[in-house]
Amino acid sequence: MTAAEDPYGERLCRAFLTRVLEPGDETGGRWMREHGVPEVARRLREGGEPLPGVSGTRWAGLRARAGRAEPERDLDVARAAGVRFVCPGDTEWPAQLDDLGDARPLGLWVRGRPSLRMWALRSVAVVGARACTEYGAHTAAALSAGLAERGWVVVSGGAYGIDGAAHRGALGAGGATVAVLACGVDRPYPRGHTQLITRIADQGLVIGELPPGDHPTPSRFILRNRVIAALTRGTVVVEAAYRSGSLVTARAAQRLGRFTMGVPGPVTSALSAGVHELLREEGVLVTDAADVVELVGDIGELAPARRGPVLPRDLLEADARRVLAALPAHRPAPPGEIACGAQTTQDEAIARLYELRALGYVERHGDGWKLTRQAVIPVGDGRTRC
Repeated sequence: MTAAEDPYGERLCRAFLTRVLEPGDETGGRWMREHGVPEVARRLREGGEPLPGVSGTRWAGLRARAGRAEPERDLDVARAAGVRFVCPGDTEWPAQLDDLGDARPLGLWVRGRPSLRMWALRSVAVVGARACTEYGAHTAAALSAGLAERGWVVVSGGAYGIDGAAHRGALGAGGATVAVLACGVDRPYPRGHTQLITRIADQGLVIGELPPGDHPTPSRFILRNRVIAALTRGTVVVEAAYRSGSLVTARAAQRLGRFTMGVPGPVTSALSAGVHELLREEGVLVTDAADVVELVGDIGELAPARRGPVLPRDLLEADARRVLAALPAHRPAPPGEIACGAQTTQDEAIARLYELRALGYVERHGDGWKLTRQAVIPVGDGRTRC
């Protein structure tokens, strides 16, 4: 990065701080808000009196990290790997990340050609359990494919299970997807997803807060989830146990005022228990991409009306349906009994019976009338009473 490109050194300072501060460090975020990024970087490099809000021990740890940081080298390594460092204030910076306040990322290391800001404008997070069921994987893939076909970007964490199924579903539909990693974007994790993450980088975007070569830790996975929640218009949880990290993403979305959605599963499955708890609290139940888009999309992007199949008898006039319902299921009945059950006159009942006969619902047996096999629907004890 040349002086002309970064006259005040802030980009270099932010790259430096990604080596020193952990993602989501609100104390560090407050320092930068109150003192400015260059001053915080200078104090950490040069030492002196600790900045407020940390113990002497922690300040010493931060200073030790600062001594090992080589931001110029990180930027060179990133550039060689086709990775760019996007900072707040850049044209490509997604403004919705500013909703995180002091926990906002220092910057994002971005691998892939598309504009992160443009893709984030119309994006949905699909997250869930790593050790998912076949049902969960199928649902996540189908939902993500449906979102991609409707022009939405699918964002997830690149992990095994639901994350991987979501990415594959979007890619399989020829759509757009973004993987948010908890490590350096030049070293795919998990290693078993190297091919998938490479494909995402080729066709979409791989992003993260950590500098090149940095490794994931359990806490970094949890902190990564706030970026997924803030970046997108809403978060869908497909499968999650009570202690699932994907529920952290959903609750972060709730705090940020984003839509929070859950796909229900079997009540006997522990992997759906967390989703069901989310739905009991404030989440919205969704079953497919149309439901999601109706919630997060623009006015008029409505899901189709859901109803069961229309049966031929549903098309009958009301009087004919009452006569049909008055016939016993398994024996012929005289017109008077049928008229009584249908609450009409005998003449009206006979007229309707002949209509129903023409449609194949009833047949005449001597002086009585009986349902045909196609018209029999078991209800109650099959008898008609006045």
